[in-house]
Amino acid sequence: MATELAPVTSQFRLFAAEVVRTCRLGPTMTRITFGGEQLKDFASGGRDQSFSLFLPRPGQREPVVPARFGESWYADWRAIHPERRAVMRSYTIRAQRPELAELDVDFALHGAEGPAAGAAAGPAARWAARASAGDRVCLLGPAMADNRSVGFRPPAGTDWVLLAADETGLPAVGGILDWLPAGTRARVWIEVPSPEDIQDLPSSGEVEITWLIRNGRSTLPDAIRAAELPDGSPYAWIAGESGLVKAVRRYLVGELGIDRRLVNFSGYWRKGVSEEDLRVEARA
Repeated sequence: MATELAPVTSQFRLFAAEVVRTCRLGPTMTRITFGGEQLKDFASGGRDQSFSLFLPRPGQREPVVPARFGESWYADWRAIHPERRAVMRSYTIRAQRPELAELDVDFALHGAEGPAAGAAAGPAARWAARASAGDRVCLLGPAMADNRSVGFRPPAGTDWVLLAADETGLPAVGGILDWLPAGTRARVWIEVPSPEDIQDLPSSGEVEITWLIRNGRSTLPDAIRAAELPDGSPYAWIAGESGLVKAVRRYLVGELGIDRRLVNFSGYWRKGVSEEDLRVEARA
């Protein structure tokens, strides 16, 4: 695995795509398969590969994005009038089939259906709940397999892997477990809203998965705290709501003494804060 990554402009590019099919996975998750000739060159769909998804505004046939991708792509996107520019959200690839120019993305719907959907869900969740074959999108994704949007990078000498996520990190956990080399030991905790959201997650690794049902309160940090963890040198990967992620990381680094360089963590979302706000905050 490369230790130095190429410049951003060579790592990523824009890919035009459209919805091929949809499949409901449970009460709060739906899988959308994207296809299109350009996706044959989408370079990486493994592990926790993330990308930016551009969606059309209501009434638009396709998303309005910058004419080209360059170092100033974010400023160029922001320069488009807010009522015209595409909705942009970050997602991870659940599965990829390059020979078919297809990839799967799992969407957490976050209350996108029912009478209160307009107030409860964001624009991407509402779009996903209504998506159908032929709907056009644009992806800002990898043009090379080793790129900075892959976070799961256990170093040599890792004895076992710890994965912790809520439903927003579940697709990435699935991708990581698909990728794990045979025999790799992994302890996994996944928190979902209901029992019907539990999925079958195959792996060649020696994997033990603990599913947690939220029932209005996150119990994932407490579950990890109460667990008897394996001996040896771990590598941890945590993703989901930022408060949950911080609590787990604080325990692993602050109380167990795991080297912070061996704990990869991502706050995929924060209660009451939009992704646009999080991006502005991060850039500030």
